[in-house]
Amino acid sequence: MIKKTLVGGSLALLLSGLVFGTGMSSYMKTGFGYARDAVKDVVPVNVEIDRARQMIDDLQPEIAKNMKLIASEKIHVAKLQKQIDSKADMLASAERDIMRLTADLQSGDTRFVYAKRTYSADQVKDDLAGRFNRFKTQKATVDKLQQMLTAREKTLQAAKDRMDEMLSAKRQLEVEVENLQAQYAANQVAHAASSLNLDDSHLSRTRDLIDSIRTRIEVDEELLAVDNQYYGTIELTEESDEDILNQVSTYFNGDQPSAEDSVAMIQID
Repeated sequence: MIKKTLVGGSLALLLSGLVFGTGMSSYMKTGFGYARDAVKDVVPVNVEIDRARQMIDDLQPEIAKNMKLIASEKIHVAKLQKQIDSKADMLASAERDIMRLTADLQSGDTRFVYAKRTYSADQVKDDLAGRFNRFKTQKATVDKLQQMLTAREKTLQAAKDRMDEMLSAKRQLEVEVENLQAQYAANQVAHAASSLNLDDSHLSRTRDLIDSIRTRIEVDEELLAVDNQYYGTIELTEESDEDILNQVSTYFNGDQPSAEDSVAMIQID
């Protein structure tokens, strides 16, 4: 099975080479580019925002590392400055001694007393030569240290400026991410409002039923009006309004009509 797969893959590559020729690599790169863009488009926006926020948080270890390097460099620069200051004081003292010995030798004396000890002119001259050589060496050393200090101070300042830019950029990115989050939330609300489809089917059916009932009632009213118009009759005789007292007296005094009279009356009616 593996062998068939390998053979099939080789044939596919061979056919691709025959079809696309030497431009096959560019087609593959273009295809990979489209696939990468398609994958990015599939990822939800809120996930990408969280990813951006996490990447900003991931800057913190690098910032802390750089701040530590800057602090260490500041200490080294301070030590170097202190060392240069100390050597500069020594050079100043050595220069004063050299000038003193030079002035003494230029006086033409042959004997000189220093710290209660007497030295010949040759001894003073040899001492002056040694002091002068050491002074030149120390002066060259101090000059080199000063050059080092200048370079390290520039490097330190550049690192501080870079750190300030990084912190400022980090804060700007945080603000931009929060703005994107607010914009995304507003868009989600707008989408929800535009796609909010309420189910009013039951309401519509209820309204249709009420309209149907109203129509039936109105039809019944119309039919009743038509019946009264075409089939109603006019009463020509008034109903008897015999005094109720006479009716009661007649009833209870035995003045009632017989059964035969009642039948006759019914038949007559």
